[in-house]
Amino acid sequence: MPSIPTPPITRRGVLVAGAASAAVTTVPAAAQGPAKAAKIAPVPVKLVVNGKEVELELDTRTTLLDTLREHLKLTGTKKGCDHGQCGACTVMVNGTRVNSCLTLAVMHQGDEVATIEGLGTADDMHPMQEAFVKHDGYQCGYCTPGQICSAVAVLKEIEAGVPSHVTGDLTAPMAMTRAEMTERMSGNICRCGAYSNIFDAMSEVGGAKA
Repeated sequence: MPSIPTPPITRRGVLVAGAASAAVTTVPAAAQGPAKAAKIAPVPVKLVVNGKEVELELDTRTTLLDTLREHLKLTGTKKGCDHGQCGACTVMVNGTRVNSCLTLAVMHQGDEVATIEGLGTADDMHPMQEAFVKHDGYQCGYCTPGQICSAVAVLKEIEAGVPSHVTGDLTAPMAMTRAEMTERMSGNICRCGAYSNIFDAMSEVGGAKA
């Protein structure tokens, strides 16, 4: 039986076949109907914020930052980049500084969270807050809450002997040097460029060595 010759494949033929296939398989957006948002039941979350126990019902996707700002109205903690790159949202969780925009509230059941509001008040400021005012460690002030929370945690890290990438001798007592403080504060960005003043404030509180 003679074979049936295969018609040559042309560029035009491929394009026509592809267009026809797309026309058949594509469903018009109007025919799909409105998209339905997924419903996620809220879960109970218990935190200790600035020394006070709070109980909330939260969507599991709620960040710690949004919990503080939107649910507890603690707006001192700022939302900057919302990607963990600027440090404006820095708070302390169980004494360790964290970017609150990158962690979920449900991950911190029972944890102790300290925000800028918990460090001091206008009438009774924390020593780091007083030093920031004295040395003008801020300009626009937007990053200042995160800077102060991070600075307090950094001094505690150094006092506890926690090494950083610039620590030269892991067996020697940790020194509060400019290099140590600069390295540890590198995750807190100040668009106004008040870094030297921030270092002066930290030096006064921590007794830094050049």
